[in-house]
Amino acid sequence: PAWRTLTVAGAAPHLVAGRAAEDAACRDLEGLGYRLLARNWRGRRGELDVVALDGETLALVEVRYRASADYGSAAESVTWRKRARWVRAARELLASEPALARRAARFDLVEVEGVPGELRCRVVKGAFSL
Repeated sequence: PAWRTLTVAGAAPHLVAGRAAEDAACRDLEGLGYRLLARNWRGRRGELDVVALDGETLALVEVRYRASADYGSAAESVTWRKRARWVRAARELLASEPALARRAARFDLVEVEGVPGELRCRVVKGAFSL
């Protein structure tokens, strides 16, 4: 069936593009001096795309990808529901990792736009506050 269309690598095209966007975001974060601690951290309450340190500050990073801005920016795709899941996942991570819970923390966003091979990233530190 059409819904089972796979790429040569064995993954759906949107998953390949999403992975490329996350890879680009991580390279960009590292270039800005972030130290990556985890990618795709999963808990019962949600997922954090990237957990990193920016200096001494814990950055809980969401990566949002858009091939084009035809339907709004990547940042505009972060709804209140997505923010709520982001916060729940962050609370779960901090409850399970006391050493991280003692650090100042913030929610950062990486907007990724373009097509694989031509991706552009923009890091938004402190994308929202509680």
